[in-house]
Amino acid sequence: MDALQIAVIVGSLRKESFNRHLTNAIVRLAPTTVGFHFVEIGDLPLYNQDDDEHQANAVLRMKSEIENTDGVLFVTPEYNRSIPGVLKNALDHGSRPFGSNSWGKKPAAIIGISPSPVGTALAQQHLRGVLATLNMPTLCQPEMFLQMKDGFFDEAGNIGEGSKQFLLRWIEVMINWIRSHSGHDKLA
Repeated sequence: MDALQIAVIVGSLRKESFNRHLTNAIVRLAPTTVGFHFVEIGDLPLYNQDDDEHQANAVLRMKSEIENTDGVLFVTPEYNRSIPGVLKNALDHGSRPFGSNSWGKKPAAIIGISPSPVGTALAQQHLRGVLATLNMPTLCQPEMFLQMKDGFFDEAGNIGEGSKQFLLRWIEVMINWIRSHSGHDKLA
């Protein structure tokens, strides 16, 4: 069986982003039989429909990276009760020009962490609406709204013991979702 390849898009550009730390911890916790490919979105120009016929090299690179994976993991913060502009910009670029939607039919999962008691719930809801429009089957349950608290990460950046089993179960469900919706068999 071919290894599952998951594109990872982190909706924050900040180097010390909680969501970037979460992503790195997820990759360390996941089975080694799953490959994760971090897709850079910070170098994309602002979306302008006038550029559809001559997309920038960064856009073409991103679209190719998405097309060559089995599914997408979105790890997003919440900015002003919605998704970050850089993430929306990447989604718009990947869906254009009309008829060339790189996101179409790619299974997706969403996770995020925030100091807020409701985590990234509103951003995730907004993202789900966009992903539905882009024809991306998206894992609905379990939803994963994480609150950043002392002890969530240990000194090495790993998930703390209090949250580790909870997150491991979500990772298993996420991988099985992407595997089953991308034509792969479920994990053993």
